[in-house]
Amino acid sequence: MLAILDYKAGNQTSVLRALRSLNIPAEITADPEVIFAAEGVIFPGVGAAGQAMEQLSSTGMDKVLHEVVAMNKPLLGICLGCQILLDSSEENDTRTLGILSGVCRRFQPEWQDGGHPIRIPHMGWNTLSLKQDSPLFAGIAPDAQFYFVHSYYTDPAPELVIATCEYGREFTAAYGRPGLWAVQFHPEKSGRPGLQLLQNFYRCCQEAAHV
Repeated sequence: MLAILDYKAGNQTSVLRALRSLNIPAEITADPEVIFAAEGVIFPGVGAAGQAMEQLSSTGMDKVLHEVVAMNKPLLGICLGCQILLDSSEENDTRTLGILSGVCRRFQPEWQDGGHPIRIPHMGWNTLSLKQDSPLFAGIAPDAQFYFVHSYYTDPAPELVIATCEYGREFTAAYGRPGLWAVQFHPEKSGRPGLQLLQNFYRCCQEAAHV
């Protein structure tokens, strides 16, 4: 079973719906016992970094996430969850979880895309450029498109970068290390490639549970 972390930050229900379409057992929960017993944890989110960190801190979910990582339980951050796994965010000048090294930065309106200033937020479908092999992207075509909605982008330590995307300039679309991954796009809204990524994550969770 996968635990979808409930911290009042948006898209948990759409993630649950996508997992159920794959017949993957999952539950939206803020119960630490359920989270620790799960095969893996999905850390989704939409909204602002400052507000999300206040919610995580006030409920103790920040400590739960650190414990999940300490247990080597597979974890997948999505969108806002991807951003606040890093050390800090320029959004609200927020100190974030610091689970992986890096910062979250704001897109700049003077950047150009196709000769025109970019629109913020970055919204729509984009292909990725894989920088290293990852089990998350197994069986996914190189030209597959994923759905993005964000005004900030992650800038993790270079060795963590798994895939990048172009919008005004190259930015990180997926990063992490074995058992701990984060994606800026919404796999639950990205059609078949996104569902394949969620299936791949669950497979990694099952393999980790049987090591």
